[in-house]
Amino acid sequence: MEVEKANRSRNRTCCCIGTTICIIIATVILILILLFTVFKPKRPVMSFDSMSVKDLDVSFDITKFKVYLNLTIDVDLSVKNPNKAGFKYSNSSAFLNYRGQVVGEVPLPADKISAGETKAMNVSLTLLADRLLSNSDIYSDVKSGVVPLNTYVRLPGKVNMLGFKFHAVSTSSCDFTVYTSNRTMGDQSCQYKTKL
Repeated sequence: MEVEKANRSRNRTCCCIGTTICIIIATVILILILLFTVFKPKRPVMSFDSMSVKDLDVSFDITKFKVYLNLTIDVDLSVKNPNKAGFKYSNSSAFLNYRGQVVGEVPLPADKISAGETKAMNVSLTLLADRLLSNSDIYSDVKSGVVPLNTYVRLPGKVNMLGFKFHAVSTSSCDFTVYTSNRTMGDQSCQYKTKL
């Protein structure tokens, strides 16, 4: 009788342990399925919505073959977070480049983009004239009325998915031309990349 009770008790314990193990395995499988389907991390997508010349002043010093150029460009860009969780990005910067040389920079403070949200960013990039003093190409470019420029933005951050952190970096680069005669922009060509 006591042996039967002990056997029943042992069978119940084995059954409870087996059921618990099955529930744990099923939960882990369910979490993995959700991680690789519904909650699979997706890349945040950055895009330039519009760019325009806000301010442009040009003057020549013919005796010294120098040009003085003050330029401010308004850039409207947006970052879309297609994830089911927030994308938190760290401090970054938007750059204005002239022939590979950084001539303007604006900080982008750290922030968070909620799940499924598209965040708009408005940036004013000002060309720092003192950075162009050593560049010999600027005189001929301004004289011809066509100044080639580039904007570059890089947003590194993390997507927190069910307790797992995935690193993501979204970058965008836009080449364009400023026409000094009529203060307009043209020949715009943009590239977007995201790494996860």
